Amino acid sequence: MTITKQLEKKINKEYKTGNVKNAIELCQIGLQDDPTNADLHVRLGDLYLAWHLDIYNSCQYIDEAITEYQRALESYIDSAEIYFKIGQAHFFKGDLDKAINYLDMAISKDSKLAKAYYLLAETYTKRARFLEASINAKKAIKYAPLRNSCAHFLLSNLYSLSSARSLKNWVLSQFELFLSWLTLPFDKVAIGNVFRSLSYLKFFPMLVKGFYQVQTKALNEAVDTYVEAIEKAPGFVPLYCLLGDVYRALGHFDDAITEYKMAIWLDSLNISAYRHLCQAYEEQGDYDSAVEIYQKLIQIMPNMPDVHSNLANILYVKGDIQGAISHFQTAVTLNPRKQWTSVINQTLGFVYQEGKQDLDAAISSYQSAYLLTPKDIDIYINLGSAFYDKEDIDNALTVYRNALDLDPKNAQIHCNLGFLYWGKGDIDEALKEYSLAIEYKPDYDIAYNNMGVIYLDDLGRVRQAIDLFKKSVEYNPNYALAHFNLARAIAITGDKIEAAKLYQIAQDINKVTNEIDPQEILDKINALFN
Repeated sequence: MTITKQLEKKINKEYKTGNVKNAIELCQIGLQDDPTNADLHVRLGDLYLAWHLDIYNSCQYIDEAITEYQRALESYIDSAEIYFKIGQAHFFKGDLDKAINYLDMAISKDSKLAKAYYLLAETYTKRARFLEASINAKKAIKYAPLRNSCAHFLLSNLYSLSSARSLKNWVLSQFELFLSWLTLPFDKVAIGNVFRSLSYLKFFPMLVKGFYQVQTKALNEAVDTYVEAIEKAPGFVPLYCLLGDVYRALGHFDDAITEYKMAIWLDSLNISAYRHLCQAYEEQGDYDSAVEIYQKLIQIMPNMPDVHSNLANILYVKGDIQGAISHFQTAVTLNPRKQWTSVINQTLGFVYQEGKQDLDAAISSYQSAYLLTPKDIDIYINLGSAFYDKEDIDNALTVYRNALDLDPKNAQIHCNLGFLYWGKGDIDEALKEYSLAIEYKPDYDIAYNNMGVIYLDDLGRVRQAIDLFKKSVEYNPNYALAHFNLARAIAITGDKIEAAKLYQIAQDINKVTNEIDPQEILDKINALFN
């Protein structure tokens, strides 16, 4: 059931002149006369796939390609080539599990089918299964040593992923890159990729123009530029992401979401489009949709730590504490680099401390962060806070004192020490630490307020307390507690009217900041005139 030479000649002529639609119509006419012609079904599938990948075409034909290949498979049930083509189509569709299944079937029919091994390597790379990707890339090279520039290039990228941790891998990455260039003339797929990349240069002037307009804040003009470019090449996926970014900058989130979705529709493995779509939903406040897209992205590439971290942040905001913890833990396990993982450990500690009230788990997370970045002062602050919440004052003091060895002029550490000493009843040490906090940060509103409370409630020195509270509200007019404490001090002097005004200010601010029990403020106001 081969294609007649005359029909094949006509199809090839139309295809080579760029008339893919006419070539498809010729295949369809041929199939009307011979509907079981498997070779025609394969050729039609190839044409649909080529049209699907054409950047100047706005329609998708991947399902039609798969259908034609499957019809051909009914006649050629043991054809490794057709299994490969179906796997390839599923790869471009973004259905990676099906792609792997069909490519494995192709290899089971022909264990030396190099292009199937290569596409398997690409598929496993998309799934972030880098070991399996490397194994299959090497097999592709083994069975087609000269015709696998693409496999060498993929191996180069895979080695580069871990080159920061291994000089050997960096050398291997450079060697594979050299081999990819050396074998390029013998690899038709690689040559096609190079020419396709070069063809994108024709859009360079428009991309530069759009970039310049974005940088100069001419955003509406940038929209026009990218829309014009899309009209010329509706299948050039990066344009949709660029246009979506401009819409986001303008605050047109619905338009941005539409463009990102279009990019994903054209290229279901476009990781950048998924990321930008998530960000657009977040900025719009649509957290449910953001969660849904992050989960889809994780299905495609389950080993991206930042995606797990971003999803965890949204789940925490939504109140799904356990879900947030789970994804933070996954992000930590993936451990891309020490600094980043340390920050995630600290965030996980905060979630345990504030959301779960599991202080032991919080302390453990902060300590894990400390092991990664022992000079990060924020870890000491967070760890000390967790020990304080656990009422382990001695350990909290030890942590803060150790922090001062790293940063002796850190005002927040001195302020926290002041609070701990105050809680232990060591007023002199508390005042000393608050004074140092103010010395190193003259506008430190919390230190002024806390020091004022000591002078007012512990030492009975009302005038000094008033001066300190005034300093606190001067540096932070929206500090409800400082206004409240100033009102308390003023009330002791007998100026009830001024005290009432200050209580009212504290009450108004507190409606936003929620620092004080509202009933406590009302009780103080009522007590002034009873």
